Amino acid sequence: MNERTVFFERHVWAFGAGCIAVTAGVLLHLPMFWMGRDAGFKLAGMPMDAGMLAGMALIVAGIAVAAYGLLPRRVGAQLRAAATISIESPEDAPLGRAHWQLMAVLVVALVIDVMKPAALGFVMPGMVREYEVPKATASLVPFAALVGTVTGSIVWGLIADVYGRKASILLSAVVFVGTSICGAMPSLAWNVAMCFVMGAGAGGMLPVTYALLAEIMPTRHRGWALVLVGGLGGIGGYFTASACSALLVPILSWRVLWLINLPTGLILIFMGRLIPESAKFLLSRGREAEALQILARFGSRPVMTDASSGAGRRATAAPLAGTAAPGSIWTPGLVGRTLALSVAAISWGLVNFGLLLWLPGELVSRGFGIGPSSRLLAQSALLALPTVVACAWLYSRWSTLWSLVTLTAVTLLGLGWVLLLDLSWSGSPVYPVALLIIGSNGLLAILLPYAAECYPVRIRGRATGWVAACTKGGGVLAQAISIAALVPPLGTAALAIMVPTALALALVLIIRFGTETRGLDLRELEQPRPAAPVAAAAVAAEETAG
Repeated sequence: MNERTVFFERHVWAFGAGCIAVTAGVLLHLPMFWMGRDAGFKLAGMPMDAGMLAGMALIVAGIAVAAYGLLPRRVGAQLRAAATISIESPEDAPLGRAHWQLMAVLVVALVIDVMKPAALGFVMPGMVREYEVPKATASLVPFAALVGTVTGSIVWGLIADVYGRKASILLSAVVFVGTSICGAMPSLAWNVAMCFVMGAGAGGMLPVTYALLAEIMPTRHRGWALVLVGGLGGIGGYFTASACSALLVPILSWRVLWLINLPTGLILIFMGRLIPESAKFLLSRGREAEALQILARFGSRPVMTDASSGAGRRATAAPLAGTAAPGSIWTPGLVGRTLALSVAAISWGLVNFGLLLWLPGELVSRGFGIGPSSRLLAQSALLALPTVVACAWLYSRWSTLWSLVTLTAVTLLGLGWVLLLDLSWSGSPVYPVALLIIGSNGLLAILLPYAAECYPVRIRGRATGWVAACTKGGGVLAQAISIAALVPPLGTAALAIMVPTALALALVLIIRFGTETRGLDLRELEQPRPAAPVAAAAVAAEETAG
């Protein structure tokens, strides 16, 4: 047994031990939860016993040990080795069983991921009643969760680029298991803290999933697969959260919506065997046999570059000398694209976590009543599924760039219609609300897949993580306005959100910071740009002289 095999097995055991410790730590909290059964599972004001404190220590230690089990050795050497490897995926390769299995597994993973923050809306009424706090105080819980998702999207994006896509997904699952103890916390402060951690775990999975799928799917199937997997995962997560709320909350109180993180997180960990690691990451770790198996399974093959030259020429193309692949999403060649996607993402966050959350209260104040308002939003939400299917078709068959432009424009039109409705209030809110929901759902379905296709593999994880963080950043701003009790009138909010939405549309459509990725071989993104026109001229002169 060689050194690498010993190291690999030791890390597998470390990850398993960490998962067991986290699970044991959660189980030590369940007696506290069960003690409250005669009082409707109300635990507010109860002291935390020694078992709960020991359980929290086990969870923290278990997450650290599991993280150690997932992280590779010799990171610097791996990053240098990764620069000499390119992965080819045949453009016309048919979808095989492995592709369909991966898409199904990632849909389930995203359902589990999305249902965590989606449950926030269903736990809020129970929290307000049990802890006897104003809604503004209880809003600290979703605020902390959204701040956590922003943090997680950025941190997990970096982890995915250095340690691998699969490792990031599994570490998120371990965090999910640990944060299920929110359901046994006797104080609101502990819920706020744990919801931040839960958000950090949930925020990282979505962008990492897109990055992994973009690197594995054949070119001609990549677009619709990205949009469909993300869309179905988002819709499924919301409906799963609502179904669990309807079935379990009347029996086990709002706390059960946090406790189900334990079984769903463990399901995701066991599903990890069905999620392949990035082949490029495996090759850079020296695990050639595993990488070749995955490449063969998905119809791809490795292409080694010629490391003998100082420029590091590829076997498939020769970049200009004196250049380097981008190491940041803010490099000169990418800064405009990053800015455009960031503004679009912030606009979506303001719509989804701001305007659409404020809308029910506004409708009630206008005389619609709670029942009609809820039915209106529920009926409008049914448009989400056909919207995702339509977006997947447009994205893959028409244009990725123009699909993004169209959905941004639809969102802008919906905001304008809401503004006109607020100014006159002479028509039905059904159509503007439906148009706004179609636009926002379609924009989210396209935004992250598009981001995953716009950046080189070296920074793809952090790029999609950054854009995902911006979607939640808009939500953080909206929730901060709610906590400060500064929610503006509906028309004023719509007008304010129209400004960044119009700016995003201008950046993509007029200034053309967007790029068409339909049918694009993602290896083309790896080609570094000239450091300066002088360098390009020098290379041309040298080749002519030769």
